[in-house]
Amino acid sequence: MATLEGCRCRGASARTTSSILYSILKSDSLVTPEEQQQHAQHQTLHLLLHKTPSSSSSSSSCSSSSSAPPASLQELRQQQQQACSCGSTRRRGVLRSPQVTCKAASAVLVKTLRFVKNVPCFRELPEDDQLLLIRSGWAPLLVLGLAQDRVDFETTETVEPSMLQRILTGQPERQSEAHQSRAAPGVSVVDIEAIKAFLKKCWSVDISTKEYAYLKGAVLFNPDLEGLHCLHYIQSLRREAHQALNEHVRLIHREDTTRFAKLLIALSMLRAVSPSVVAQLFFRPIIGAVNIEEVLMEMFYGK
Repeated sequence: MATLEGCRCRGASARTTSSILYSILKSDSLVTPEEQQQHAQHQTLHLLLHKTPSSSSSSSSCSSSSSAPPASLQELRQQQQQACSCGSTRRRGVLRSPQVTCKAASAVLVKTLRFVKNVPCFRELPEDDQLLLIRSGWAPLLVLGLAQDRVDFETTETVEPSMLQRILTGQPERQSEAHQSRAAPGVSVVDIEAIKAFLKKCWSVDISTKEYAYLKGAVLFNPDLEGLHCLHYIQSLRREAHQALNEHVRLIHREDTTRFAKLLIALSMLRAVSPSVVAQLFFRPIIGAVNIEEVLMEMFYGK
């Protein structure tokens, strides 16, 4: 069982830390959290969903995941770059039904933050570590929640003007990639396909509620982040999440010897999920150019 020995974590000296097996299952099975906090979160989202999208060009504060994407996704990106190098249009996509999909994603975000808040060993971490883990994990946790709630979505492609079109219409030459992500509508089709591929993978495996809980624990406790104070403790929590998942699979699915490997493959696909892509695809169509990180902190800490 993971312990907080050697870490400057709140509450470490006051009581023995529960194992992640208990903490995650307890968190994911809670159906009666603090009603006032949950109501406040819904109010925050309600206000944001009815705001007029801002016309400012402020960029999303969330940086992309530092982990390397799977080889298949890298090949897709290379193909896209090769297609764009000759001056052809870049494929981007937007939600076909943004009102419906964004509200569904917002509901999943509330449930995701409630899950994180109810994991005791997470709340015992120093606040700096909590912030790092939330900023790193909210997007893959949200996509994992979309899979669990079977939230599907459809997109339609938009077209970026080609070099010839920009010349004929007097538009400036190709801008920086960061500026394009803010100005161009939608997100890369490759990123959309990566998210949809993960959802289909989860649905094909038919992941159970307990398995989703263990996967969330493995995603939340990410020891690969720089600046963590309780690095070794977080490493042990991720290791316990994997062990608990493996034991559950061996107990419930004894006949399926490849199930644990399938779940790990699905987990690895989340490495390609970019927070900026998730924010732009699922939230920007409704709330505009709002700093999603500030929204997360307000919902989680009530600030």
